Amino acid sequence: MPTRILPAVGDADAVRSLTTLLSQLPDAEPVAPVVDSTQLVDTLARLAAESVDELPEVVVVHERIGPVPALELIREVALRFPAVGVILVTSDAGPGLFSAAMDSGARGLVALPLSYEELAHRVQAVAQWSVGVRRHLGRGTDVLPGVGGTVVTVSGSKGGVGATVTAIQLALAAGASGRSTVLVDMDLQSGDIASYLDVQFRRSVVDLAAITDISPRVLADAVFRHDTGVALLLAPGEGERGEEVTDRAARQIVSALRSRYETVVIDCGAQMSGASAAAVEMADTAVLVTTPDVVAVRGAKRMVRMWDRLQIRKAEETTVVVNRHTRGTEIQPPLIRRITGTAVAGTAVPANFKELQGAVDAGRLHELDSKSAVKQALWALAGELGLVRVPEGAQKGGGRARGGDRGSLVFRRRRDGGG
Repeated sequence: MPTRILPAVGDADAVRSLTTLLSQLPDAEPVAPVVDSTQLVDTLARLAAESVDELPEVVVVHERIGPVPALELIREVALRFPAVGVILVTSDAGPGLFSAAMDSGARGLVALPLSYEELAHRVQAVAQWSVGVRRHLGRGTDVLPGVGGTVVTVSGSKGGVGATVTAIQLALAAGASGRSTVLVDMDLQSGDIASYLDVQFRRSVVDLAAITDISPRVLADAVFRHDTGVALLLAPGEGERGEEVTDRAARQIVSALRSRYETVVIDCGAQMSGASAAAVEMADTAVLVTTPDVVAVRGAKRMVRMWDRLQIRKAEETTVVVNRHTRGTEIQPPLIRRITGTAVAGTAVPANFKELQGAVDAGRLHELDSKSAVKQALWALAGELGLVRVPEGAQKGGGRARGGDRGSLVFRRRRDGGG
């Protein structure tokens, strides 16, 4: 059986030299190269969704891959696709980098300039390891973990559009349906999830920032277990400490959470930092919340364009959610779709702050009445985004969740964008 090899190389000259050598290897089947970290992860996730057997045995990562640094990319691939062997191609083959690459999950390292003999030996060894792992674990998708948990980021087009309320309700809906769920406050300077849920806490996301190897025990010590069953990883009480969470630390934290929870919901706020940008880049779904007014929609367009310029996320890969929607407003979801160039969620959240005010003022947003139109819309949005587990035998148009707040889960997709 030929060895499938996926090169991940951003430099055009390096692509040509690497693919030429790979095509000369015995029993090798190089596939079309990917040019950046996002494309690599997306490609592997798509193949894993079809079947674990579709995944390549070997991934070759060039040291100048971007925008995610090579070692961070290797760590994510090793966590999400544990039976794929990764080889790092680098000009620095010293013991320091070798040790760092192994710690990140690489199975081998090849020095530049490339040598046919060295590359052939390393590819063969890594391919044998990958085949052995798959044989040991079994070939079914139920045995091999594959892509891990689902990560959803929620950002605001500007302050006050309802991003935090949206993130909280999405997490509550996922948890109520039986999924293990963690809610992360990545609005590092002004995050207030703790206030919305009436939580007193000592540890925060900052406590994980300086840890290079986040073990399950370390992670468990940092999260707060809420009464609803949803785990919370909160922003620091001292906003200035948010600077300690770098983009590299954020990637490690998100990867660790993804490996431990079925659903990871991250509130990124309305101000982009290195940490929140890294989270948006890694997310399976990036939600951008806006209200149907000129200032907020302009903010949404500005945010989408900035993500695209910085190669964080393409516009078509972003889902805009319209909050405080009314049928009488001039700005409707189809117009927002055209302005931003994004997808717009079929579920719009109606304008009815009176339903929320009592729960918000009391810091008990998790106790919002199940009859609330706002809550029903946000839980329907969770169903639209695929964050809830539909019980077996549930009808296509609706379902009941496992857990405390059963009546609020609405799975109906609203195709017309109405409130």
